Amino acid sequence: MKPNITLIGMPGAGKSTVGIILAKVLSFGFIDTDVLIQINRRKSLQQILDESDHFNLRRVEEEEILKLNVDRHVIATGGSAVYSEKAMAHLGGISTVVFLEVDFDEIERRIKNFATRGIAKAKNQSFRELFEERQALYQRYAEIRVDANRLSQEELAEQIASAFRRT
Repeated sequence: MKPNITLIGMPGAGKSTVGIILAKVLSFGFIDTDVLIQINRRKSLQQILDESDHFNLRRVEEEEILKLNVDRHVIATGGSAVYSEKAMAHLGGISTVVFLEVDFDEIERRIKNFATRGIAKAKNQSFRELFEERQALYQRYAEIRVDANRLSQEELAEQIASAFRRT
């Protein structure tokens, strides 16, 4: 069994919230790589995007993920972590990767601040285009997939914990 769990998925999938609950269920620590970026760079994700572009935010995200050297942690990644093969290879080596699958309509319902949330996307890319582009990447790296559309956050955490214990 790998010593950590990494949660991947779209913004709004519940990675951070479910991750905190999951960490409590398993008595693990919790790391949100978006928060790590903001602490270490002393800027919000949106500021990084505004000052450069989505490629730079993805590079920064990769750098922060590659520094992770933890044990018994739940790691909630930014939605764009899957663009980095290096980052995902690192996470796959130290953790079980879990994809929180959420339908587009549900993500759209949950995300109200799409333009200011610090989402790493091309300037003219729609949210639907981003969603469709990322689905194959999430599928590619996921060792466990959970339907995160209708379960409560607590139910999701329990389902992931059970699946993790079986690995």
